[in-house]
Amino acid sequence: MKLQSKLPALGTTIFSQMSQLAAEHQAINLSQGFPDFPSNPRLIELLAESARQGLNQYAPMPGVLALRQQIAALVQGCYQREVCADQQVTVTSGATEALFVAIQALVRAGDEVIVFDPAYDSYQPAVELAGGFTVHVPLLPPLYQVDWAQLEKQISKKTRLIIVNSPHNPTGAVFSHQDWLALQALVLKHRLYCISDEVYEHLVFDGQPQHSANQYPELADRTVIVSSFGKTFHVTGWKLGYAVAPVELTTEFRKIHQYVTFSSFTPAQHAIAQLLIEQPEEVKGLAAFYQQKRDQFSGALADSAWSLLPCRGSYFQLADYSAFSDLDDVAFCHWLTREHKVAAIPLSVFYRQPPSQRIIRFCFAKEPQTLTLATEILCQLSRLR
Repeated sequence: MKLQSKLPALGTTIFSQMSQLAAEHQAINLSQGFPDFPSNPRLIELLAESARQGLNQYAPMPGVLALRQQIAALVQGCYQREVCADQQVTVTSGATEALFVAIQALVRAGDEVIVFDPAYDSYQPAVELAGGFTVHVPLLPPLYQVDWAQLEKQISKKTRLIIVNSPHNPTGAVFSHQDWLALQALVLKHRLYCISDEVYEHLVFDGQPQHSANQYPELADRTVIVSSFGKTFHVTGWKLGYAVAPVELTTEFRKIHQYVTFSSFTPAQHAIAQLLIEQPEEVKGLAAFYQQKRDQFSGALADSAWSLLPCRGSYFQLADYSAFSDLDDVAFCHWLTREHKVAAIPLSVFYRQPPSQRIIRFCFAKEPQTLTLATEILCQLSRLR
């Protein structure tokens, strides 16, 4: 018997490939999106305390109630939306699990799902495993905005779902209030569902308001909103995320979640719940914390031959290297890692049909000394023309 792959075109993700290459060549890893600095020491203490107290068995399937209550309080505090911790909040094993489960709950065989290119790479495989098809709508550079009029032309009788991501990975773009209103209007007009990937929700820069699908009631009534404590508290390895959705969608979401992971890292759930009680300012300070890192990275490259694109949120910076290299972006990232010991991600891998461009993505969620060393190398590199 020959196994027939359900995802024949997929191999190992580019993130794993570049991190492995970085390790092999002892390069500075600005490719995969994880910090190289420690999380809040109090959070680690709370984790140890939870484990010592014996909170090491299965958590309730929807998540520890204390954490769900703190998530509801966070949504209320950030977006003035009241959600029911018991019926509308589900804790998941990372945001990627939440995205996968939401897609399986909403997409049926033959459905079309609109995604925006460049798009995070987990969306399309999950849609295909559900029997659906992705319709790729390009964002418009250099700000990577949505052309809402053109988007509506892509909606058909088969369209079931729109997946949005703001702040956006990989571009750092952020939806405006008008973007959210346009999305809400289309979702209501065509009776669609929405998944709003908001894992970088607290990383919005330059004094811009922090918008969310939570703030648009008619949109929120048809949306699964996904976020990530791994991103918020610099503990990506804990794989702890959550989904907020109306009762009907949460019911369907949990039917699948219970057979994917059932429950998530129990002591971490208790630890994060307690930290949110003790130190709510930890979340409020994230934007300023990461903006300082963005500014250090971009400022160091300001007088180089690199051309940096606007970064309004997330912890990613796009950079155009066309002024000093003709290599395609995949080859350039491999060369940069092997020869100059800095790892990045090629932007083309986020597209179904990549445009002709020479742009790569750097992660600036790093210690100041890491960014200093990396930018010194990158500045020297740009002078090798």
